[in-house]
Amino acid sequence: MSNVTGQKGFNQLSTNAADKLVDVVLIGGGIMSATLGTFIQQLEPNWSIQMFERLDKVAEESSNGWNNAGTGHSSLAESNYTPQTSDGEVKMGKAVDIYEQFQLSRQFWAYLVQEGLIKDPSTFINSVPHMSFVTGENNVDFLRKRFQVLRSSPLFDGMIYSEDKEQIKSWAPLIMENRDENQPIAATRSRFGTDVNFGALTHHMIDILSQNENFSLSTKHEVKTLNRQSDGTWKVTVKDLVNNTSRTVHTKYVFIGAGGASLTLLQKSGIPESRNYGGFPVGGQFLVTENPEIVKQHRAKVYGKAAVGAPPMSVPHMDTRFIDGKEVVLFGPFASFSSKFLKEGSLLDLFGSVTPSNLLPMTQVGLKSFDLIKYLVGELLQSNEDRMKALREFFPSAKSEDWTLWQAGQRVQIIKKVPGKGGELHLGSELVHSADGSLTALLGASPGASVSAAVMIELLQRCFAEHMATDEWQVKIKQMIPSYGLTLNEHPELNQEILLNTSKVLKLSQDLVEVRSAREELEEQEQQVFATIA
Repeated sequence: MSNVTGQKGFNQLSTNAADKLVDVVLIGGGIMSATLGTFIQQLEPNWSIQMFERLDKVAEESSNGWNNAGTGHSSLAESNYTPQTSDGEVKMGKAVDIYEQFQLSRQFWAYLVQEGLIKDPSTFINSVPHMSFVTGENNVDFLRKRFQVLRSSPLFDGMIYSEDKEQIKSWAPLIMENRDENQPIAATRSRFGTDVNFGALTHHMIDILSQNENFSLSTKHEVKTLNRQSDGTWKVTVKDLVNNTSRTVHTKYVFIGAGGASLTLLQKSGIPESRNYGGFPVGGQFLVTENPEIVKQHRAKVYGKAAVGAPPMSVPHMDTRFIDGKEVVLFGPFASFSSKFLKEGSLLDLFGSVTPSNLLPMTQVGLKSFDLIKYLVGELLQSNEDRMKALREFFPSAKSEDWTLWQAGQRVQIIKKVPGKGGELHLGSELVHSADGSLTALLGASPGASVSAAVMIELLQRCFAEHMATDEWQVKIKQMIPSYGLTLNEHPELNQEILLNTSKVLKLSQDLVEVRSAREELEEQEQQVFATIA
């Protein structure tokens, strides 16, 4: 067992021979824990890693393909990543950041395939064009501006824009079928979008981890307590849910990647940083069809624009998905509410997370979040016909008998105490570290899994800084992620090279060849559209 540690102050470690000392404990068997574990194992194969999962299988909560939304978030189509200011200006900073982060994930996955650690990339990633689609003059005006702004960055060179109904029909026939000919519409399309099954990818990574004798996975084991020891280690008490017995594990580093349950476990750690956080659970539902006549006509992820006053999480989309060997189409999301923090959680989760330190911030968020509450109430009151009406905004010919309602996973939105501002609702994700970097919890949701590699690199830089500074780690990180340390937006040639290389390795469409031909094909048409507007 390795005695190497990633944190300062761990020279004096527990000498109790009865206690098992491991280098890393991963709580939760989802994509984030699997990604961190795989990074660490590639960097330090001799480090011992113990993973605990409460359910009988890994990747059964948020990482499961049926429990999450239109995966493969890379900001190519999602309008909530390009907010519009009150004076009409479209901001692209967040879209650029998420694109960059997704490309880090894509490089890491390509490395795993290239090294022969994952045999068939089509089991977890497939080419699916990403589209934005809007109706109505105001929304068309927004999409024009969004397109023009994004086109100023070389990262979005492959995006094309059209208001031509026949062109849009060729991209996504179903959204144009029986549509009002007089309705103003516009769309953008990026051919190098993907669909990612993070459940399948999690299984691949844990299979990789399991090939090393220094890795151990315990399913049906629930972490009950986390106690900091005087020597700087953590004592983790774990309950075997089958035998109803408990044991303790001593570790140098703890990662809490338990989805909605991360907040509760963070609170159990007792670190001062945990006092700044609360959480609000939001569930999701989707309409799903496996009708082959529908599925074969829709190979795209088509994102709309959230209604005025609705939160960013409500952006509607009609997505091609590859799940469990099936190609299906999902539409949603529709919000649901439960006080559970996990789909397989307890109705007491929300109430149990309320503490004296977060009660006021949570109350303040409740008082300030009228739009969110109004949205949730409206969603909960919806009938099936209401949901079909929303679907027909995308797919006018949709028939109720072709679609079924599916309950997806639970997400816990971050409530954070901000100095001078009180409690605020944060709709993204955030790493919360102990001061010494010996424990980290991941809170929040979208874009989540799509930027998992970027999030874990951030964690390594913060909690394993001394190791990250070594030549050995730097060389290995750059082998796994060639663009590490560089900004693709400032290095367009590198961006094109990475797109081409990862497409080849992951067996995706040859992006750059198609992008160039697409740009040449529609450039004249785009110029005519914008000349008319001008």
